[in-house]
Amino acid sequence: MFRYIIVGAGFAGAVTAERIARELNEKVLVIEKRNHIGGNAYDCYNTDGVLIHQYGPHIFHTRIKEVWEYLSQFTEWRLYHHRVLGVIDGKKVPIPFNLNTLHEIFPLSLAQSLEEKLIQHFGYNVKVPILKLREVDDEQLRFLADFIYEKVFLHYTMKQWGVTPEELNPTVTGRVPVYISRDDRYFQDAYQAMPKEGYTRLFENMLDHPNIKLMLNTNVNEVLKLKDERIFAFGQEFTGKLIYTGMIDELFNYEFGELPYRSLRFDFETEHTEQTQEVGTVNYPNDYEFTRVTEFKHLTGQVHPHTTTVREYPQPYNRHVAEQAIPYYPYVQTEPMALYDRYKEKAKQYEQLIVVGRLAEYRYYDMDAVVAKALKVFRDRITINN
Repeated sequence: MFRYIIVGAGFAGAVTAERIARELNEKVLVIEKRNHIGGNAYDCYNTDGVLIHQYGPHIFHTRIKEVWEYLSQFTEWRLYHHRVLGVIDGKKVPIPFNLNTLHEIFPLSLAQSLEEKLIQHFGYNVKVPILKLREVDDEQLRFLADFIYEKVFLHYTMKQWGVTPEELNPTVTGRVPVYISRDDRYFQDAYQAMPKEGYTRLFENMLDHPNIKLMLNTNVNEVLKLKDERIFAFGQEFTGKLIYTGMIDELFNYEFGELPYRSLRFDFETEHTEQTQEVGTVNYPNDYEFTRVTEFKHLTGQVHPHTTTVREYPQPYNRHVAEQAIPYYPYVQTEPMALYDRYKEKAKQYEQLIVVGRLAEYRYYDMDAVVAKALKVFRDRITINN
């Protein structure tokens, strides 16, 4: 009945399902282990009527026009530029560290001197990874680099990842650079907005097609089995395409061992006031066990007499413990990537199998990158073989 089975109803799964159903006019079965669509971007109204992001804040931003135009078919947008403050020595200052932060922390003469040297060494309106800044052979800039490293990066990274910045792949540490600019927005992408009616409604619109059949509360192992380069679905050999967006080690029953992840615990709090924070997110790099607090109404633009915030507590991932069983961040390091490569080679043995998405590819993708990759997979690997 189905030529295509897709595992996962997050961005990777929803995009490929929508394209196959609409563009190829083929029937698609989407299998999702949770009781909702949208993956970690799922949002909902809490008991107080405040729209929250169940799995932590998701702020949409992209430089890719194709991604923006594609998603715009399924949602109207609320323009939103995310801003973050970080508590440094008891004072809230703009994050990522930029020239505004510099002038708020240091005396004017020192700030001006440091600004001149930063621009002289790196230029203006550029992003510099903190580890690169620490390599500069200048006494004042080394002082600045050590200050930022200690106050902004080190303890936040150790809380978030359980390791020091040096132990992480540069693609991770480079995500929160020092920004030599007066632009204090968290992102500088051309397209920045939030789905006007929320992410879940966006996903509902994407999957609202008669060719798409959705199965929630269904684990992959209940439906699929991979053996001897063949795929079995519901106990019978499956001859169509399987697009898999979940954990690749789970697909192969952890044959080579478990891939490591970091997980999160969330503490939601609703207050009977309209607003509690100056900006959407406040980071706490040095104090407390949590890393940041996000107030959702900044993101959503919802008008409501109450407001809800969430505190994020990073923790180890453990699939055997319910509170730690959601994998949020892959460890993009040498040893885990070597393990992933073994699963990647295993997947290549199955001609019908396509893996795409953060978990399936073990990559620290942003939402827009997942959408872009799913669109590319549809063009390059699905359409061409249809």
